[in-house]
Amino acid sequence: MPTAFNFDLLKRLCETPGVPGREERVRELIEKEIGGLFDEVKTDPLGNLICTRKPRTGKKVKKISPPKGQGRPTRVMLLCHMDEIGFYVTAIDDKGFLWMNAAGGFDTRNMFSRRVMVVADGGDIQGVMNPGGRPIHISGPKDREKIPEVKEFFVDIGLSGDQVKKKVKVGDYVVMNEPCIEVGNKVVSKALDNRVACWLGIESIRQLDASGSGHQCEVVVAFTVQEEVGLRGAKTASHAVLPDIGLGIDVTLACDTPGVPAEEAVTRHGQGFGLHIKDSSFISDHRLVSEFEDLAKMNKIPYQRTILAAGGQDGAAAQQAAAGARAVGITVGTRYIHTVTEMIDRKDLEAARNILAAYLGQA
Repeated sequence: MPTAFNFDLLKRLCETPGVPGREERVRELIEKEIGGLFDEVKTDPLGNLICTRKPRTGKKVKKISPPKGQGRPTRVMLLCHMDEIGFYVTAIDDKGFLWMNAAGGFDTRNMFSRRVMVVADGGDIQGVMNPGGRPIHISGPKDREKIPEVKEFFVDIGLSGDQVKKKVKVGDYVVMNEPCIEVGNKVVSKALDNRVACWLGIESIRQLDASGSGHQCEVVVAFTVQEEVGLRGAKTASHAVLPDIGLGIDVTLACDTPGVPAEEAVTRHGQGFGLHIKDSSFISDHRLVSEFEDLAKMNKIPYQRTILAAGGQDGAAAQQAAAGARAVGITVGTRYIHTVTEMIDRKDLEAARNILAAYLGQA
């Protein structure tokens, strides 16, 4: 029986700031949340939170035996990155304006007139972000046609230069400051990429626990760092874990919206989790794709096959670590990715949770 939809956890995950290299507050939230779910929890030098759950007997699994010819259980690794796109402060001018360098990929068309949070040692500071230049009342047609670069945006926290320099320093970081809300059957927030995966890394294990079925495999959930700047945490974590099977958990595009041709939609809201076949970083193991497809059909879990023309995810790191692993991506279609209005369908997220719990129960 599926567990209840835990919106409170998703909201707390999304609203907690954590850019690449500064995921510690997200990690602390997860550590507090996962008590009792794992047998071993450790943080590696790069900041990955690696959580291991040994095989367990249950209603379906009465005896734990390693696969024939293998001295240990099959090791299944879920990779769930904690970081969100954001910025690092690179300079503070004499008027108190903060200038930034992006950590992750931004489309500057989505950066205008945003509320932001500056995360400094002394606490979180609210501010606003805008590009330099004339406002609409005194700008000309050519001014309004220009799309600024990231380096032209600045943050204003409403204080004088001297006051700002006492509170903020180069190297502090900035995130968008928007709440996680429910809108109809959807969830809208900044940082659903990839707090969705963090949610799934926790809630799929809770569902596996609640089923009481047990599992033959060893489950490792790695909450990884610095995915948005090159899968960095997943690379080191995968080399440490050496999985037999890697499950890259992430969001993917849902371009089922006006202005995008139907053949470029990638996924469509409400049609289930994304069974990820290919992107720029890896090609999923075709046998795993078939296994997940058969399992989804057997359990009546809605799914859709997905291919992403560009972009990558942590499953690639698991596949390529050391001698290699079989890997596949499990994704949740998300509208308006890398904006403050990222949107998922609850049914798709629940389908992803259900297929992960079902797979781990029989892996």
